[in-house]
Amino acid sequence: MAERKRVVVTGMGAMTPLGETIDEYWGNLIKGVSGIGPMTQADPTGFPTSIAGEVRSFDPVSYIDAKEARRMARFAQLGVASALRAAENAGLDASNIVSEESGVVLGNGNGGMPTTEEQAKVLFDRGGMKESPFFIPMVLPNMAAAQISRTLGLKGYTNTVITACAAGTQAIGEGAEVIRRGTAKVVFAGGTEAGICQLSLGGFSVIRALSTRNDEPQKASRPFEANRDGFVPGEGAGILVLEEMEHAISRGAPILAEIVGYGVSSDAYHPVHPDEKGEGAARAMSWAIADAGLTPPDIDYINAHGTSTPINDAIETLAIKRVFGDGAYHVPISSTKSMIGHAMGGSGGVEAVAAVKTIQTGIMHPTINYETPDPACDLDYVPNEARKKEVRTVLSNSFGFGGQNACLVIRRFEE
Repeated sequence: MAERKRVVVTGMGAMTPLGETIDEYWGNLIKGVSGIGPMTQADPTGFPTSIAGEVRSFDPVSYIDAKEARRMARFAQLGVASALRAAENAGLDASNIVSEESGVVLGNGNGGMPTTEEQAKVLFDRGGMKESPFFIPMVLPNMAAAQISRTLGLKGYTNTVITACAAGTQAIGEGAEVIRRGTAKVVFAGGTEAGICQLSLGGFSVIRALSTRNDEPQKASRPFEANRDGFVPGEGAGILVLEEMEHAISRGAPILAEIVGYGVSSDAYHPVHPDEKGEGAARAMSWAIADAGLTPPDIDYINAHGTSTPINDAIETLAIKRVFGDGAYHVPISSTKSMIGHAMGGSGGVEAVAAVKTIQTGIMHPTINYETPDPACDLDYVPNEARKKEVRTVLSNSFGFGGQNACLVIRRFEE
């Protein structure tokens, strides 16, 4: 049997509520800065939640031709901007991208929902023939991947993963698999989401999924903490440049980390609630660790799904205990969402960036707003302050509606 191809990370880009560069994003994460504030992407009047984690400084024409930007929904704009940053970080451009050997695998949850809302208003107020001719190509979930492909001239394997909040993580895992089977040598992989609008705000509000701590936006996302009351809606994009190891070495690329394990499972349980025993999430974690050829004690740190909802955080804690046994009490865990909110299909991408930076710097960012311990969440969540520790191997978790679970094992690169 042929030896499995190794997949390395050679570049990263992210558009987040904490910054539009990797250094700014990471610097704010390790300082425990919150990027959550009053909602501006939609009018929250009449809704119980009026806060969000938004990429407030984002101007698409800083990255994309103005005419092209007008024809993209925001989720695609964020994705393209992140991909351009990642390409620059990886030292890739038109001169050295072999287009047929390079592709895109991107995750998102709902495509251009704000544009759908906008055009629905046009339909009902003015009639269907007044809708934008760009409506359909703007809102389709695959259009972020398509626009990245067009912008960077990537003519190889392309796919879109739509597994709700697991999509970004699953896209990175699938991108690694594409390289392992020899279909591509370079894959831009990650997630993007920009779904903040009244349509989604209402949908999540009626199922009571959102935090209503509107008077203290920066304290609203409090994963694993006893007084958590729901997640904070967010947006953002995070993209990794994945590359076949020999290809990366041959062109002298900077190697930031290695994708060594990937696991996916389904709860087969409920449309919204996770499996109450944590078995589905535990399977994905166990399979990712086994795929890496490792055992649970080899994991130095977990970047948790950590949404700040009462049910999800308790069940993720239970699932971690299923996998790690007594060792669960000794592995540090952080929730990036404590500072940026929940970017849905974009979360896995921005969290993978944080995982790589943890490996590079030996700093685990905190889970902020951890004030009152919850007996159901009794592990080490790196509360409130960053912590230094040599981290060689990270497990990154993402769990989505529909019981969709995806996990990655990311490791320090060693030849």
